[in-house]
Amino acid sequence: MPLSRFVPLRKRAALISLSIGGGMLVMKMSAYFLTHSAAIFSDALESVVHIAATAMALYSVLLSARPADESHPYGHGKIEFFSAGFEGAMIVLAAIAIIYQAVSEIIVGPELEKLGVGILFTVAASIINLFLGTFLIRTGKGTNSLTLVADGKHVLTDSITSFGVVAGLGLVLLTGWELLDPLMAIAVALNILVSGYRLLRISVGGLMDEAHPQTLEKILAIVLRDRTPAWIDLHHLRAWRSGEIYHVDFHLTIPFYWSIDEAHAFEKKALEKIARELGTDSQVLMHLDPCIPPVCCTMCQVSPCKERKHEFTFRREWTVATLTGREAYLQKSVETTTHE
Repeated sequence: MPLSRFVPLRKRAALISLSIGGGMLVMKMSAYFLTHSAAIFSDALESVVHIAATAMALYSVLLSARPADESHPYGHGKIEFFSAGFEGAMIVLAAIAIIYQAVSEIIVGPELEKLGVGILFTVAASIINLFLGTFLIRTGKGTNSLTLVADGKHVLTDSITSFGVVAGLGLVLLTGWELLDPLMAIAVALNILVSGYRLLRISVGGLMDEAHPQTLEKILAIVLRDRTPAWIDLHHLRAWRSGEIYHVDFHLTIPFYWSIDEAHAFEKKALEKIARELGTDSQVLMHLDPCIPPVCCTMCQVSPCKERKHEFTFRREWTVATLTGREAYLQKSVETTTHE
């Protein structure tokens, strides 16, 4: 199915997130103006970040669905990494602003009012965000959208933060020690700072085409299942994701005496199997290498083979580590040539 099948679901989720985020901001800012609590202010500032990030997420969802074109031959999926990075940066900036506000409160001295009302507002916002965050993560995973997953994790962090704020304000009510309020705000800031860093880390990794262990494990499972004796050796495996599209390329060693037609038919069949497992929009490239007698003979199970120089002695174990490395027989080939 085409990429566009997920666009309505992603768009609806982003619009729901944006709408609820606006309502949360109004609720939390109302609580702040009633209480003058630095902790509630920190919670409200997260909602500002949420709205800005969700607006970016909505744009990202629409842009990432566009098909590849002349100016973007690999598609537009990487906008999702920019979106995650934008949200991470906004969270970091919000954390800095919260710490600044909290330190100012400590220096001047907090003056809190109507904490009971503020706590009720914050509890309500936290429960709503708990459901919203769960919904966004489930929708994001179901539609392979990094943007929605990142937004959902941020909302869940916001929900947990709100519960922490409620706990802190409850202690203020019990103890009467108002200094706990700005201290709780600083604790909130440090917590969301970690969340912002993680999003930035994901963004940088994606933009730098960092190896994705889960994707490589998925490809390994496919090739292990479909492996035949003609798959003499597989190496130089590389894989990355752009949105929901997998981009995969690798080298495969096959019998050197095959005709072009035989090799092409074999390649087409193998690529179709892998692409079907990863998704019809995925791009898989295979570079065929001819086997090198007698070096490859010891790990080749093709039978019968008139060109065989040595008997089969071992079956090379295929793991993510071996498939992403250089071919197993290269060093042996060099050593053989040197000895000769």
